[in-house]
Amino acid sequence: MILTDNQILKEIEKGTILIEPFNRNSLGTNSYDVHLGRYLATYRDEILDARMHNEIDVFEIPEEGIVLRPETLYLGVTLEYTETHAHVPFLEGKSSVGRLGIDIHATAGKGDVGFCNTWTLEISVTQPVRVYHGMPIGQLIYFEVSGGIENYYNKKENAKYNNRTIAPVESMMWKNNW
Repeated sequence: MILTDNQILKEIEKGTILIEPFNRNSLGTNSYDVHLGRYLATYRDEILDARMHNEIDVFEIPEEGIVLRPETLYLGVTLEYTETHAHVPFLEGKSSVGRLGIDIHATAGKGDVGFCNTWTLEISVTQPVRVYHGMPIGQLIYFEVSGGIENYYNKKENAKYNNRTIAPVESMMWKNNW
């Protein structure tokens, strides 16, 4: 079951959901709008290797915005830091962003219970489009959990994305033991 606006507010009051900064105007009927943070990143190498640490170059979005180009993967970050201690958060694009030809995630739309951080976005575009720091970029939807939880994300020893950040984080696939 998806939480409604009233339920999201109650969970924020209880401390099971945290959104910083929180803006009441960003709360929808059953979602919360998140915004594009100040930083983007691109990978240094043209060919990425899943077994290697692929380094990124992080850069600030200027006030006049930046034009994103097709055939380039941009890593973005949400302005909002979130914590979810009793629900499963899903990040989805906003329809108005999709209508500009912007995809905000390739495969990583679901968070885990216990995820505490900003959200790294895997941004791709179908045609050149100018984006701006602070623009609405996606929406968080919260699902109820059934059953007890043994492994909260923020308590897992092998969790790769626990360090709080305001910049995008590159893939840590290379840290997996496979």
